[in-house]
Amino acid sequence: MRRILYILPFIVLLLLWSSCRKDFNFQDSTGNLVFSRDTVFLDTIFSTIGSSTRSLMVYNPTNSDINIPNVRLAKGLSSNYRLNVDGEAGKEFFNVPLLAKDSLFVFIETTVNLEDPNVNTLLDTDAILFHASSNMIQQVTLVTLVKKAILLFPGQQTNGDTESILLGTDEAGNEIRTAGFELQDDELNFTNTLPYVIYGYAKIPSGKALQVDAGARVHFHKDSGILVAAGASLHVNGNSSIDTLALENEVIFEGDRLEPDFANVDGQWGGLWFAKGSAANRITHLTLKNARIGIFMDGDGNFNQAHLALKNTQIYNSTLANLWASNSRITAENLLLGSAGGPSLRCELGGTYQFYHSTIANYWSRGFRSTAAVQLSNQGEDSFGQLQTADLIQAQFTNCIIAGSKNQELQLQADANALFNFNFSHCLLQFEDSGNQLTNNALYDFENSPSYYKMWFNTETGFKDARNGDFRINELSTAVNNAQIDTVLLVPKDILGRDRTNMPDIGAYIRCIQDPF
Repeated sequence: MRRILYILPFIVLLLLWSSCRKDFNFQDSTGNLVFSRDTVFLDTIFSTIGSSTRSLMVYNPTNSDINIPNVRLAKGLSSNYRLNVDGEAGKEFFNVPLLAKDSLFVFIETTVNLEDPNVNTLLDTDAILFHASSNMIQQVTLVTLVKKAILLFPGQQTNGDTESILLGTDEAGNEIRTAGFELQDDELNFTNTLPYVIYGYAKIPSGKALQVDAGARVHFHKDSGILVAAGASLHVNGNSSIDTLALENEVIFEGDRLEPDFANVDGQWGGLWFAKGSAANRITHLTLKNARIGIFMDGDGNFNQAHLALKNTQIYNSTLANLWASNSRITAENLLLGSAGGPSLRCELGGTYQFYHSTIANYWSRGFRSTAAVQLSNQGEDSFGQLQTADLIQAQFTNCIIAGSKNQELQLQADANALFNFNFSHCLLQFEDSGNQLTNNALYDFENSPSYYKMWFNTETGFKDARNGDFRINELSTAVNNAQIDTVLLVPKDILGRDRTNMPDIGAYIRCIQDPF
């Protein structure tokens, strides 16, 4: 111990001396740098909106400490790109040190303003130049696709606060607000000329309707969405597409992060919120993805007309639910509700619902899911969290597939003080009561209850790739040729516009013949 105490001060002095060395012998780079990539793609961005940050690693593979005389953007100060080299921001850097066998980070961002009214898309390129001795230069190319967009966002109030919209009041009568704005009359038609980017909640005012043309693309920033006020309507007028990848006539609602890494990230934006008193909403050929709640329909119990009609629409990858309805009247045909962190479909506090040729399939893989794919209840909470009941007048599912990764993908919750009427006819249902816990529950009496007719349980769905959201079916599916024919004639084409009258298959899709996968 005494020897250690004697030697310790000398060790400390040695470390301090070595950490203060100033005599590293740096040599100018000879052009032997190695890069993590030779081209940095910053993906697609919208005009005037900054990109996400991309990184580049620069390696010194030699045994010598080197000095990079100059690192700069080829376009100089006029470049749209911005760099951060080893912690220093700028567009040009001098005498950048890099130790032997070491590396440094270069971070890249860009913002591009497309000012030319005749240019809607631009491929913006540049390069990072790494100078070496003897006038040698190594370079890494930068590439960004820039699109012009129509930006919709809250304004600034006279007191400097961001414009907001009223959502309601709490128990104490205090206003509940969120960042948002009302759409003006000249903003109530979304065309397919340019994409739209929405910040905050865009509110459709009472007495107005927002028309969304076929082929429109609407992108939402974090915590953004559309609020359809009482007395207002949303009409999404998509159409069938020839190109199944481009979906040229489909309307698409998604987040504003266009990088491939965000293609399937849930919760990027809020969703569509239909307030009490909103009715006559029509949605056709819409793809809605990556929201927190895809659609929340807050019905008012007035069923003289449908609150929401859905046709040839797919909603998937929502954090909480794809379609959440409360005391509403909803009709749907050729509806695809894919995976979600909660239920794909949640109908609470009663209402009246009709689902024809729909596929409701939840194979959520990004965390634990405790809920069934379909939840039906005549109970629900009001805006103050108080439990209420209301009549479930009708919940009709005909020619539907209800499937997922859980043993039981149907959950029924009935209060005896209100009606609870439901019917499943010609449906595939994933439901296994392995512990016989529901044997005496009349709601799940699949053999004797008039609520279930022509059912197939736990059979082959034939999905092409359920885990990745491809719910087309093949010829091995139990759904093939088992649809109820009257409903087939009512909905004669599938979600892709293919004639199903000669192939009466259950679900939103008829079987694939030319591409049997």
